[in-house]
Amino acid sequence: MAGSNEESKHAVLTEEHETSPREPFPEEVEDRSKGAKAKAYFRTHPRAKWALIFFIIIVIGAGAYLWHYYSIRESTDDAQVDGHIYSISPRVSGTVTALNFDFNDHVTQGQVMAQLDPKDYQVAVQKAQADLADAEASAKAAGTGIPITSTTTTSGVEQARANLNAAEKNVDAAQARVAEAQAVYNKNAQDLKRYEQLVKKDEISQLQYDAAVAAAQGSKATLDAATAQVATAQAQVVQAQANLRSALTAPQQIAVTRARAGAADALVKTREATLAQAELNLSYTKVLSPVNGIAGQRAVEVGQSIQAGQPITSVVDVSDVWITANFKETQLKSMHVGQSAKIHVDAYDREIDGQVDSIGGATGARFSLLPPENATGNFVKVVQRVPVKIRFNKNEDPENRLRPGMSVDVTVLTK
Repeated sequence: MAGSNEESKHAVLTEEHETSPREPFPEEVEDRSKGAKAKAYFRTHPRAKWALIFFIIIVIGAGAYLWHYYSIRESTDDAQVDGHIYSISPRVSGTVTALNFDFNDHVTQGQVMAQLDPKDYQVAVQKAQADLADAEASAKAAGTGIPITSTTTTSGVEQARANLNAAEKNVDAAQARVAEAQAVYNKNAQDLKRYEQLVKKDEISQLQYDAAVAAAQGSKATLDAATAQVATAQAQVVQAQANLRSALTAPQQIAVTRARAGAADALVKTREATLAQAELNLSYTKVLSPVNGIAGQRAVEVGQSIQAGQPITSVVDVSDVWITANFKETQLKSMHVGQSAKIHVDAYDREIDGQVDSIGGATGARFSLLPPENATGNFVKVVQRVPVKIRFNKNEDPENRLRPGMSVDVTVLTK
């Protein structure tokens, strides 16, 4: 019984402990007091709740606006103005006699920047002119010889044919005389034989026999002379044939004459080219500015001897400048040609509008004199930069105040 009473007492105490309220912690008391104060404040100030809601909406909207604003813009301060810088140098060597510009002078296209001593080149022009005149005279003479040669060789062929025909006829005539002389000789020889028999028999006188001997000897001499004339006529035929063969080379002779005339004409063209080069060299003694722009420092002085290609100065074309902006490779994801850009010029503290003109074909490191070699064991990945060319919009710099090398900040609107 005693044990059951104790258990019942313990159960009653436990039940009372569970049903009795727990004492709150200090933190809970503080939180409840703040909540109560806030509720009490909003009850007494009903507009404060709407102001808080409005403030939260503004903060969210401003955050969304800033996120959208910067998400469509890519900026860099690694940018500068670029332009064409023309190196002015002579194309011939000589002594500087005049410099017609000073540092930072505005020059115009075609303006004489420097004058070299032209005397040597003037002499070269005069010599080239004399050589050309001589070549033209030779060409004229060679050209005149063509019809003369043609006429001469044509008549020569006809004359050679006529001479050959005459020589052949002379041979025929000589042969006829030989035949005639042979016949006379044969008759006289036979008469001489008969006279020899008759003189032995004393049937004719010695005088008649001597006359027959003389006639035979005379006919023999006539025959020998006629035979010699045949040989002479035949030699004349051979000579006439040789002359004809020589005359028949008329086309070759005309071709040779034409070739000489062609060579003379070619020499004229060579002399003309020499004269043109001499005149060009003379004109090169005046060193001209290729563009409108601003002159740089003088690299030579009056009286100095300079060589072809030696720089005299440089001219900056300030009317044609652009921006080279080096963006990180991670900034090019949404960038493309034609997007708008805002350029802030440090020198004038102003903004200029432009457009993306082109994106470089390689990173700036690849264009450097010594490109980095990454095939090493201690390679560290570094974000590379790619040059982006940005052109100004029309009439953004009407006074041409921008100069190559100026620093700018560039922001590209990628959407």
